[in-house]
Order: sequence, then C-alpha cells, then structure tokens
Amino acid sequence: MIIIIFILFSSTFSFAREIPFTQEDRDRLIRLEVTLKEFKESVDRRFEGVDKRFEGVDKRFEAIEKRFDQMINLFIGIVASFTAIVAVTIGFAIWDRRTMIRPFESKVKAIEDEIAENRSKLHSLIEAFRSLSKTDSNVAEILKKFNLL
Repeated sequence: MIIIIFILFSSTFSFAREIPFTQEDRDRLIRLEVTLKEFKESVDRRFEGVDKRFEGVDKRFEAIEKRFDQMINLFIGIVASFTAIVAVTIGFAIWDRRTMIRPFESKVKAIEDEIAENRSKLHSLIEAFRSLSKTDSNVAEILKKFNLL
C-alpha cells in the first residue's frame, strides 16, 4: 500500500513541468480575444434588435389600450344618450298627461257644479209635484208609478 501511494505521488511530480508560453500561444489568445469581441458585438446587436422589437410591441399595446379607452368612452356616451332619451321621453309623457288632464278637470268640475245645481232644482220640482199630487189624482198616480211619492 505504501508503495502504491509512493508511486502515485512520484508520478504527479514527474509530470509537472513548466511549459513555456510561445508566440503561437499569444497569437491564439489575440485571435480568441478578437473572436470574443466580435461575438460580444454580435450579441449586443441582437439584443438591440430584440429591444427594438419589444419597443414596437409596447407601442402596439399602447395603441390597443388607447383604442379600448376610446371604445369605452364611446360606449359610455351611447349609454348616457340612451338614458337621456328615455328620461326625456318619460318626462314628456308625464307633462303631456298633466296638461291634457287639466282642461278635463275644469270641465268635470263645471259639470259637477251644474249637476249639484240641477239636483237642488230637481228636489224642488219633486216637492212641487208632491204638493200638486195632494190636489190632483192624475199627478199622484204618475208619481206613484215612478216611486216618487
């Protein structure tokens, strides 16, 4: 076991050596930096394109939102107009009925007054016929026939 551990540790020390940094390695790093720079610029351009698309979508949403606001305002206006038309129609009907009934009320009042006046005259006339029926039998028979005596 000790031999295996010794072999493992000695092998790692034997492989560990310093590799010199060559001109080719520097050129590779420069090319890698250039490639990364180009890749970064490409990614930045794509993100800018995506940002522009998002701005376009945001503008569309704002336009749709404005259109919905216009439609809601139009709907509110239509409902308010309909409500106003109904209220005016009901108000006109009530006003029309009141103005139409007033002349009839005055005519009915005049007819009631006339009937009250005629009623008193009719009572006086019946009393006169009753008085006359005491002396005239024909009048008495007629009053009995109509249940006035």
